[in-house]
Amino acid sequence: MTTLTIQPGRRFSGKMTVPGDKSISHRALLFGALAEGETVVTGFLESEDTEATAGCLRAMGVRIEMGETVRVHGVGLHGLHAPAKELWTGNSGTTTRLLLGILAGQPFTATVRGDDSLAQRPMDRVAIPLRLMGAAVDGQGDRCTPPITITGGRLRGIAYATPVASAQVKSALLLAGLYANGETAVTEPQHSRDHTERMLRGFGVPVEVDGLTARVHGGGRLAGQHVAVPGDISSAAFFLVAGAIVPGARVTVRGVGVNPTRAGILDVLHAMGAKLSIANERLEGGEPVADVTVAHGPLSATTLDGSLIPRLIDELPVLAVAAAVAEGTTVIADAKELRVKESDRIATVSRFLRDMGAEVEEREDGMVIRGGRPLRGTDVESHGDHRVAMSAAVAALAAGVENRIHRAECIATSFPRFTTLLRTLGARCAEGA
Repeated sequence: MTTLTIQPGRRFSGKMTVPGDKSISHRALLFGALAEGETVVTGFLESEDTEATAGCLRAMGVRIEMGETVRVHGVGLHGLHAPAKELWTGNSGTTTRLLLGILAGQPFTATVRGDDSLAQRPMDRVAIPLRLMGAAVDGQGDRCTPPITITGGRLRGIAYATPVASAQVKSALLLAGLYANGETAVTEPQHSRDHTERMLRGFGVPVEVDGLTARVHGGGRLAGQHVAVPGDISSAAFFLVAGAIVPGARVTVRGVGVNPTRAGILDVLHAMGAKLSIANERLEGGEPVADVTVAHGPLSATTLDGSLIPRLIDELPVLAVAAAVAEGTTVIADAKELRVKESDRIATVSRFLRDMGAEVEEREDGMVIRGGRPLRGTDVESHGDHRVAMSAAVAALAAGVENRIHRAECIATSFPRFTTLLRTLGARCAEGA
């Protein structure tokens, strides 16, 4: 196990780029595999999670060349082969759920298995509608946790209303819909990230969006494309919050994706009074991209709930850190989904913030954070959750005292260069056993 130690350092400041967006990187591999012809991906995020996606596709006969530029040699919608062994998805919920959507349309049986953490994550929100479409999906227990065995078949399009807004569930059903007879329509209670809709259109698949409903028709084809992956705003979030709360800080993240279905963190920082500016806005590969600068200054409490939550669900742990520093009481609600991430993030974030001196009340669907109390040094248990570990590192920078974060090796699942970038901006940090 790796312990990450954060110590008081020099002024935390500078300009940087973050690795490519993980959600878009996953989709570039998956859609490229289902396309006819070659897909070339630039800005791809190499991480344990995306390697899990690549490994599953290779096991089904897809040739993928990794490097500075990634090349995916597509086999078409009906060109995948039955894997010789179980498909290993590691710690990646995105790989698991989107892959289930693709496997639902295949004329073979496959088993999907992940690590011990993934084995605790419910997949019933995907399994239930896939069964309605005609696939046989068998997991563990009532919540259909991995390992999951799925036998695809002749699918029929359905109209399905998801109980919660989830881009992973929506994407899995739209992918299954490519194999189904007729139309597949997915309606969400709020908007979730729309990378799948944007990228499918880029690959030549008509996707209709009407309010909260996305529709595809079966029987189409995907054509290989060039995909330019923007910087991941979920990775940038740690540095943007650090820029806002670390005394004397000023941080610019260049070329980061600011897709409005993902960029709720920018709205929250603005509402909290952060010194935030956005420049050089443009489109790259159909995705909005910009340079975002945040400088240190006083923050005020706010409320995070309702339709805002799906737009920043992954950023809530580090926004809770910002709330602990802000003046006033911040309420996070309607975020029960945090309970079934890599850890129970409501519990784990509440615990480490309290250990650092913050006043946090844990609730079933979120937390109440009474900010403005000084943070102190402590030992933080990450529970193997990369976003908890990185959020704790940001809290340590704001505290300005030594903090130790245990089981920090989990950071590599999404952001292998995290500590390197911390040092580049002036943080003093060390990794050891």
